[in-house]
Amino acid sequence: MNSLLNHIGNANTIDDVIEQLDEIISMSNKTKSKLGYFASLYRLVTIKVKVGILNNQFEDGTRMERLDVNFANFYLKALKNYLNGEPVSLSWQLAFRHAENRQSILLQHLLLGINAHINLDLGVAAAKVCQGTDILSLYNDFMKINSILASLVDEVRDDMDRISPWIGFLDHVDPKASKAIINFSLEKSRNYAWDFAKKLAVANDSEWEALIKVHDNEVASIGNMVARPSSWMLKAGLWAIRFRESKNIERNLDLLNHTRFETISTDGIQL
Repeated sequence: MNSLLNHIGNANTIDDVIEQLDEIISMSNKTKSKLGYFASLYRLVTIKVKVGILNNQFEDGTRMERLDVNFANFYLKALKNYLNGEPVSLSWQLAFRHAENRQSILLQHLLLGINAHINLDLGVAAAKVCQGTDILSLYNDFMKINSILASLVDEVRDDMDRISPWIGFLDHVDPKASKAIINFSLEKSRNYAWDFAKKLAVANDSEWEALIKVHDNEVASIGNMVARPSSWMLKAGLWAIRFRESKNIERNLDLLNHTRFETISTDGIQL
């Protein structure tokens, strides 16, 4: 992965973000790294946002691109720092370490990345783009990003089933297992992120570091529930799922990136 470090930098456009995600996925494929799992999901999210901007689905497309790029840079910087052995937030440290942990299943990888990026990064990115009371004007577009993510989790479910054929076993262990493993729904997650964005946007610059640190601790605590569930029944269920889950990282990445080389067309615009 070290050769990837030269390619990860500060993105300036959505196209920059997609290009860097492609690099992460490609290098993950070559090095057989599970770090590419979240990058694969995130690439699909970014493409959906780009399509939405081109089709005027957001209230302010220019502002949305600024938000999307700011948002993505938190992930790109966190990954680069992690690979460099430099400090990262507790939330991302948890997600990246478990991406390299053989005991974690695909669902845990994705949820830990979503936890760090939405519950921590999205609120900070939104507050940077719209400081003060301007943050309120961002509400509708802010929520659309989360809706896009929720829809993509459903879209990749078939691929997840092929990679992890016993994932449905969680429902037999506990009918509410999906909530038990993550302890929050995507809807609750986006409301949680929005509340933090509003709090940060009206705070003084001198207060940001302390507020983010406290929030990071809270988000990492949520992530720990995903990474290390306390229920012995859930632990047993995860063990069974892991036993049947594909260990072929190259194949898994190919499945998660089934739209990677497809042409996406939006009113004559080729992406």
